Amino acid sequence: MKTFIRRTVIRLLKAKDWTIAQLVFATLAVLNQLPAQRAIQFTDWIARRVGPLTSRHKLALNNLKLAMPEKTEQEREAIARDMWANMARLMAEYVFLDKLIDYDVELGEGGLIEVEGVELFLDLVDNPRPFIVFTAHTGNFELLPAVAAKYGLSVTALFRPPNNPYIARKLLAARRTHSGNVVPSKVGVAWKLANVLEEDGGVGLLVDQKFRKGPKATFFGREVITNPLLGKLARHVDCDVYPARCIRLPDNRFKLIIEPPVVLPRNEKGAIDPEGTAQIINDKVESWIREYPGQWMWFHDRWGSPRGMGINNRMLAQFRARNRKRPIPGRAPSTSRKRKRQYH
Repeated sequence: MKTFIRRTVIRLLKAKDWTIAQLVFATLAVLNQLPAQRAIQFTDWIARRVGPLTSRHKLALNNLKLAMPEKTEQEREAIARDMWANMARLMAEYVFLDKLIDYDVELGEGGLIEVEGVELFLDLVDNPRPFIVFTAHTGNFELLPAVAAKYGLSVTALFRPPNNPYIARKLLAARRTHSGNVVPSKVGVAWKLANVLEEDGGVGLLVDQKFRKGPKATFFGREVITNPLLGKLARHVDCDVYPARCIRLPDNRFKLIIEPPVVLPRNEKGAIDPEGTAQIINDKVESWIREYPGQWMWFHDRWGSPRGMGINNRMLAQFRARNRKRPIPGRAPSTSRKRKRQYH
């Protein structure tokens, strides 16, 4: 009976993922039939009205209250609606990415994109060396590696697939088409990124997501766990670390900024300190968000949901994790074994 129930639940979860994916793909197909700017504005309009009706809106408002208690309820509601519009625009912009990336390297300008820190791009191209670029889920962060590729700068970006496997496959294919080298986040990926750096390559990391194990730091005055990967990679090759971000401007325009390398803390032996680095990263991302709060994904469970919020999503994730590789009774287990490696 337990096996039957487990199989049934797995099938239902797969059916749910497939249905959601088909709805997303159908929506993108419809948007592709519209002029780019009109389609993007339409998704903005829809998201501002539909987003507040979802369960994630409550989480977003709670996170805003934790991070920005000085804001009024009306101000936090406005920021949350801006967030939904930004995320919807990001989805629609995947369809029109070729039209958005009109940046002219020779002229140093483009119809929709302006870049600050061009000299840093050019220096990395002309003087190959290992480097790390970190960013956050602000504006249209997908434009950063795409514009870097315009300069001939190859960046291997770490990609954390969505929980929905059907959407994840489409998204990975799209990112590889427009953003160059992309590696999914999984066991052993740190070794791949370390190899890229050892060969004088560049690595791109998103650093504002929730993580279960790692150094503790403060983010908007509250404790968070931060992925230690950036600090460990930087210590491994002792390379420069550049902050970079995308800002969404009026009239469907964008500003990409790559900042000078940050000075990372070091221990008594002179090696880069991953724990201190985690705080440097969080402080930088917090400063970006405070400047443009409506362009960050407040519905992400960065601090951990209070009781009663987000519980369904956590239960589903835990169920998927327990059953992803569990053998089904009556079926011969696989004889292949892959040794897991962990980067330290």
